Amino acid sequence: MDINKDPEGLSFEFFDVTADVGFKAYGKTMEKAFENAANAMFEVITDTSSINHQVIKKIKLEAEDEYSILYDWLSELLFLHDAENLIFSKFVVRINQKLTKGQKRYYLEALVFGEEFNQSIHEQRTEVKAVTYHMMDIKFNNSYILQVILDV
Repeated sequence: MDINKDPEGLSFEFFDVTADVGFKAYGKTMEKAFENAANAMFEVITDTSSINHQVIKKIKLEAEDEYSILYDWLSELLFLHDAENLIFSKFVVRINQKLTKGQKRYYLEALVFGEEFNQSIHEQRTEVKAVTYHMMDIKFNNSYILQVILDV
């Protein structure tokens, strides 16, 4: 697949990576691509179609560049999964860029919707150990394409 193309209606897809899981997430906006990236990560963990939205968490992050904010975003979601046993399937993300002392900063605010993981209800797929910077990529060509490798 050509990484510069945004297939109509495709929100994310997985690709082969030795011993890890890779995905590309798509979106007309950076926010939508981040939402789709989060959904792809939780799809690795479980079937997201079975998740009810009983828990709402608010997330606020700040980073120096778009790669760091993507890494921090997915890592924060993974932390909530690990620390509070939560899984999510709906994400509302807002990202702003501001110049502070001549440096561009990225600010992310999000609401995430999910519930506590329950083995009797939710399919247990693959454990995600960490988000990595390895082969991470962010491209824009009429829409955003994010590439992420998860350590499993």
